[in-house]
Amino acid sequence: MQNIEMAWIFTELADLLEIKGEDVYKIRAYRRAAEVLANLEVPVKELSRQRLLSKVPGVGKAIEAKIEEILQTGQLSKHQELLKEIPRGVLTIKELPGIGPSRARKLYQELGVKSLDELELAAKERKIRDLKGFSAKLEWDILNGIDMVRNRQGRTRLSVARELAAEFISFIKLLPGVKQVDMTGSTRRWKETVGDLDLLAAAEEPAYPLDALATHPRVKEVIERQSNRIRVYTWWGLSVDLQVVPPEEYIPTLHRNTGCKEHYAKLQEIAQDKGLTLNHHGLTKGCGEEVLALQNENDIYHALGMSYIPPELRENRGEVEAALKDDLPNLIEVSDIKGDLHIHTTWSDSALELSEVANYCRNKGYAYAAITDHSRSLKIANGLEVSRLLEQHQIIREMNKEFEDFTLLTGVEMDILPNGDLDYPDELLEQMDVVIGSVHTAFKQSKKEITQRIMKAMENEHVDIIAHLTGRILGRRESYAVDVEALIETAAKTGTILEINSSPDRLDINEDYARLARDMGVKISINTDAHDTRRLDEIIYGVAVARRAWLEPHDVVNTYDLEELREVLR
Repeated sequence: MQNIEMAWIFTELADLLEIKGEDVYKIRAYRRAAEVLANLEVPVKELSRQRLLSKVPGVGKAIEAKIEEILQTGQLSKHQELLKEIPRGVLTIKELPGIGPSRARKLYQELGVKSLDELELAAKERKIRDLKGFSAKLEWDILNGIDMVRNRQGRTRLSVARELAAEFISFIKLLPGVKQVDMTGSTRRWKETVGDLDLLAAAEEPAYPLDALATHPRVKEVIERQSNRIRVYTWWGLSVDLQVVPPEEYIPTLHRNTGCKEHYAKLQEIAQDKGLTLNHHGLTKGCGEEVLALQNENDIYHALGMSYIPPELRENRGEVEAALKDDLPNLIEVSDIKGDLHIHTTWSDSALELSEVANYCRNKGYAYAAITDHSRSLKIANGLEVSRLLEQHQIIREMNKEFEDFTLLTGVEMDILPNGDLDYPDELLEQMDVVIGSVHTAFKQSKKEITQRIMKAMENEHVDIIAHLTGRILGRRESYAVDVEALIETAAKTGTILEINSSPDRLDINEDYARLARDMGVKISINTDAHDTRRLDEIIYGVAVARRAWLEPHDVVNTYDLEELREVLR
């Protein structure tokens, strides 16, 4: 039995114990053992023969005994017992994007869900949103994940690709002989959806990382294999291509595999004009007799006489010309974000308590966060009647007295009704810090109707932000018929802020509209629309859209200090 196969047994054993809710220290010990076994250069069988297993870090007496059992019998009795005790379907549920062992345990123990069919039924019957730590948004994600696993076709959301990439990368990094590993292609460029996942590793001997990926639990089948490359199909419905190159070719190959073809072709033309050759071997002079040493990708751009171009901009949209003139934007970073202006709580349809929002956002280093639960007309999301909204805002004001370095802003995500009226009267809206207007109903209105509907909301002086302007759900729902360019023009006149919704299934507005908005002087707000703590960390996807739109910090209002933000909102 190979080391990697043994590592998978310990990994699954840890997952099964976590699903059962067993001792966390024991679970960590098995996960650590799996990492150690995957990283061993010497076969475990040989270490056992030489009685050296006890010398391996992380392998105590209990782990050593289990390794010996696997070597002698080809399996582990404790592992097999748990597989009989816990339905295989629970493990399948655990593999869904965003679920994992702990959430699979809660679904199994509290709802009795033990298969994808049962999980789908529970989600459709809206039973999942009521579990502690779950939400209506997560319920929707679960249905998306089930659909993705079953259909296994089309394009995949960026967040799913990056989550899978992070898992594979952390695993491949542990393998013997691997010096570096990263994602490439459209996933590294942060495109909103990807067709497949491309990975690149540096190692002198490619066989072991290729073998390891082929046997990974996420992998359903091997599609193709070459001497330094393997293409596999995962249970998530996403194909993965791993290329392994010698360490000296890692940087030039990473660079070649990241940008779009047109971007790279332009760089090759510039190199040729300078008497250089640019390819996966690197940069060479003349007939290849002299290689320019490359420590990072910046060395390539520097050698070509231009400033460094971040991966998000390598789309042949004028970035090469701007880099030659040292005229690239100072792109916004996640660290520039000072607060989130679109967050839901348990007062409407979220799993987040008010205190959770405050504590989590403070720990993220934010200066402020806006509570924007749904308004009263959205009954399906437990929208707030006026009395409940006023009660919530009073609680928020009391909470703020306890903070020295942080402020919870009062607000609402208010429905723009089909006739363009707002869900609350002006005298109530003017009391709030942040008023978000959004469309949640009557999606099939004509282009003229829905455009005028949103324009009417923009013209109200109390509406600060328009959220998820086009209403699309990536892979599930097309944008409604709306004249976005006309709305951007209106926003420029009214001073209305447009949202980049960071939720990976929305990313609305997209990079093209965000860039157009910036060009027309419209300010942007990057928000998560969070319904649980995990969603609060998805701000990175909205920032990625902004970066691909060439936005700088001053283009985005929630990079402002609180007083400056209040002035903009006023």
